[in-house]
Amino acid sequence: FREQPIFSTRAHVFQIDPNTKKNWVPTSKHAVTVSYFYDSTRNVYRIISLDGSKAIINSTITPNMTFTKTSQKFGQWADSRANTVYGLGFSSEHHLSKFAEKFQEFKEAARIAKEKSHEKMELTSTPSQESAGGDIQSPLTPESINGTDDERAMPEVTQNSEPRTEPTQNALPFTHSSTISKHWEAELATLKGNNAKLTAALLESTANVKQWKQQLAAYQEEAERLHKRVTELECVSSQANAVHTHKTELNQTIQELETTLKKKEEEIEGLKQEIENARELQAQRDSLTQKLQEVEIRNKDLESQLSDLEQRLEKSQNEQEAFRNNLKTLLEILDGKIFELSELRDNLAKVTECS
Repeated sequence: FREQPIFSTRAHVFQIDPNTKKNWVPTSKHAVTVSYFYDSTRNVYRIISLDGSKAIINSTITPNMTFTKTSQKFGQWADSRANTVYGLGFSSEHHLSKFAEKFQEFKEAARIAKEKSHEKMELTSTPSQESAGGDIQSPLTPESINGTDDERAMPEVTQNSEPRTEPTQNALPFTHSSTISKHWEAELATLKGNNAKLTAALLESTANVKQWKQQLAAYQEEAERLHKRVTELECVSSQANAVHTHKTELNQTIQELETTLKKKEEEIEGLKQEIENARELQAQRDSLTQKLQEVEIRNKDLESQLSDLEQRLEKSQNEQEAFRNNLKTLLEILDGKIFELSELRDNLAKVTECS
């Protein structure tokens, strides 16, 4: 998968109340895993946290974000794209400091990646003006720009709020499957855009070829007519000098027409080459479309496997709960029997003493 976790920690997750913009609303009942993810294809860093299969944090880090420590164990940052402010309550100041250091590090990396992306966009946004159907490049998509901290608030984080270990192995395949789907949907949209551009270029090239052929036929007819005219003028001896002058002019005109004709033939060859390139790009698009369909089928299989695993896990948990209940009942029975034996022993001891 193109997106991998690069740093993880555990914390209690909060979001700002959308109504009051002052109070914190907890989005997790207990401490959950909060991870930094890196998308190597788009050079994007994200903060993701799952509570079961629900994503309670999905925030893309941008250069103008700021992570603020509002207490020894609590920090927050604003995400304008999600129109909210996220807050994290950690079990210790060390975990908060480590998370803040990583935030600053990945924020700087996002800034550098954004600058490089703008440079690439400036290079690719200057198309060639000499070829109508030349190389067509898909535009770069810069990451969404988020806001900065404009809300400051701190919830009450108790000293005894120690994080508990929660299973997250079943959540990662679901996240990766969704990421693959989004990636191939973006690729399909890009291919459709390129296909439309290629189709327009192909139609324009075909129209230009027809136009050049018509002009070529017209130039050939004009040349034949001029040659016939020269022959007629040469036959008129009484006008030899005028014919010679006119012949020279006609020869110059013919040379100019032949030069123009040669240029048009070269342009036609160039257009034919562009048509071949367009056909090759069409073949590549068909191949990528087929691969996309295969990946979608595989994604559906993965989702089916994930659903099956979740059902098996739920069944196993139910069986374990039933076993715990049976064991608890057995222990209660054993406790009763042990108490009865203790009473019997005491009674026997009293009987022995009395006898």
